[in-house]
Parts: sequence; structure tokens; C-alpha cells
Amino acid sequence: MRSLGIDGAWALEPKVFPDDRGSFHEWYRGEEFREATGYDLSLAQANCSVSRWGVLRGVHFSDVPPGQAKYVTCLRGAVLDVVVDIRVGSPTFGRWEALRLDDDSHHAVFLAEGLGHAFMALTDHATVAYLCSTGYAPEHEHGVHPLDPELGIAWPENIPPVLSPKDAQAPSLAVAERTGLLPSYDACTARYDQLRTGRLGRG
Repeated sequence: MRSLGIDGAWALEPKVFPDDRGSFHEWYRGEEFREATGYDLSLAQANCSVSRWGVLRGVHFSDVPPGQAKYVTCLRGAVLDVVVDIRVGSPTFGRWEALRLDDDSHHAVFLAEGLGHAFMALTDHATVAYLCSTGYAPEHEHGVHPLDPELGIAWPENIPPVLSPKDAQAPSLAVAERTGLLPSYDACTARYDQLRTGRLGRG
């Protein structure tokens, strides 16, 4: 796994084996994940979303604790996947990293608890699968506006973004910080330490 330059964010770029029947690849390897993160991936829920061209989902994140880590890949079509550091006090606070996920390269992204996640569908029928460390808990779920100019995510200029009403009403990063909506870097790193030592409580 390759670090994306934000603590808690990695990319998996697997070797794909094509032949006349199709192709094969390993999109998750426990040993490689543990070597990168220092702990095993906890799986509580698996999600799948299908989006038409231009749909923009995010920036979504969860309260920490408990937080929700995600391991993400694109099974059909292509998306621009973005990880945003929204952890107050982080040395890379406000930084984002983007990676194309598609059904050709079969890359995957892991983002630890406390990081924000968003993606834009670059094709119709873009199908994204998520492995989640905790189940969906609406009372812990929040968002930051993906088109916040101060955040400055470089979405494709030739694709008109299609947002849900909820995402369109999400606050800017500055407002989310000012109102105490964002997780703290200290709380997140404490969570990661708990995962590495096996002392994880229910938060």
C-alpha cells in the first residue's frame, strides 16, 4: 500500500492479471494492510453505490469516536476519489488527495477514522464498493460542502456536479470547524493507537 501523504490514507495499486477470459486481481490483502496501518481492518458493513455521470457524493465523515474507516474501490466505470484531512490540529488539516478509481486499474483507497471522503462519477453506472469499519449511524454522520472554494478540490471542470440536497446544504470547512463539527486530530490518533494495541473500546 502506498501512502497518500495524509496520515491515515493509503492507496492500493494491485497487479492485474488479464487473459482471454477476463482478469484477476487482489483488491485487499490483510498482511499488506496490517504492514501499512499497524492493525487489521475491522469490517462491520459493506456498501455499494451506483452513480450516473457527474454525481458528486461527499465530503462525508463521522464523529470520532467511534468514527468510520473506509476501504473503497470502483467495480464498474470510473470515479475521482478524494480524501480530505478535516481533523482539527492535524499537520495536514485542509489538505486533500485525489485518485482515479476505475474498472481498469482496480486501484483502491483506505481512509482511517476522522478523514473526509468524496467522489465524483466520471462515467455513467459508476459502481463504488466500500468496506466500513463501523455500521451506519446517522447521528454520527456529517458533511462538508465538496465545492467549498477555500477547500479547493480540483473536480473536473468539464463535468457539471450533481449533489444531493443534503450535500448541497453542507457547511464549508471553516464553518464546520467554527461550530465544533469536525473531529480532532488528537481523538483520531488516540483511536488509531487503540486499534494498534488492541485496546479498542466502544467509544
